Amino acid sequence: MRKNSKLTVSAAALGALALGLTACGTASDPAARADSGAKADKSTALVVAASPTPHADILNYVKDNLAKKAGLNLEVKEFTDYVLPNTATESGQVDANFFQHKPYLDDFNKKNNTHVVPVVNIHLEPLGLYSKKVKDLKDLKPGQSVAVPNDTTNEGRALGLLADNGLITLKDGAGTGAKLSDIKDSKGLKFKEIEAATLPRALNDVDAAVINGNYAIEADLKPATDALALEKAEGNPYANFLAVKQGNEKDARVQKLAQLLNSPEVKKFIEDKYAGSVVPAFGAVK
Repeated sequence: MRKNSKLTVSAAALGALALGLTACGTASDPAARADSGAKADKSTALVVAASPTPHADILNYVKDNLAKKAGLNLEVKEFTDYVLPNTATESGQVDANFFQHKPYLDDFNKKNNTHVVPVVNIHLEPLGLYSKKVKDLKDLKPGQSVAVPNDTTNEGRALGLLADNGLITLKDGAGTGAKLSDIKDSKGLKFKEIEAATLPRALNDVDAAVINGNYAIEADLKPATDALALEKAEGNPYANFLAVKQGNEKDARVQKLAQLLNSPEVKKFIEDKYAGSVVPAFGAVK
């Protein structure tokens, strides 16, 4: 049995976390901690926050099969939302996180005045359109409902997927940050904005939903076979990466984990376990 910690956070705990972020001005200043990563004790456990699937699965593979031989003490903590992993990394409650892509992190840092930075790309989870009520894209008719993620970057990504498949037309210039107001022609479809983590459950209440790959897999959906439409991997800017607070990039433990996450063993693990629903996307974050 793995000794992972799955975190559930009450409103009080969220308040305490927010207080910690504002009260510890010196600790949260990137300049004040610029050298702290390189000087970190290599024997201390590296605590990484991660979404349960596939992120924690991949980290647990590293922990169980590669970390000990590499001299890395790795601890995995599971989070089930898209906010706390970054705030916990910012505050120092965890050393790193693995759950997000660059457009989301850029938007998060800007809105929350956080200083989280990417280290290395690991994989891509293709975003997909799913339905329990129709079997083919052509079966979606005017008046039917489509749910999309309500966070800025994933909503734009979802609308891009719908536009690429001819379900909607976006206004000229609408990019990765596209909003519902950027839809030029909805083709009669009705849209609902829903929190990304709850989209699989919403499939019973809408005609179709655009769901992030990790949440689809957790809901026993198989993106490679169940999606009515699926993002292409080639040239996709949404690779998920290992991230740390600015100043901790040179932490020897972080660098060791980055190397392991980009190893041939992890590549084979991803390909064998997810069969195209998650694909390796190794290398530097652009």
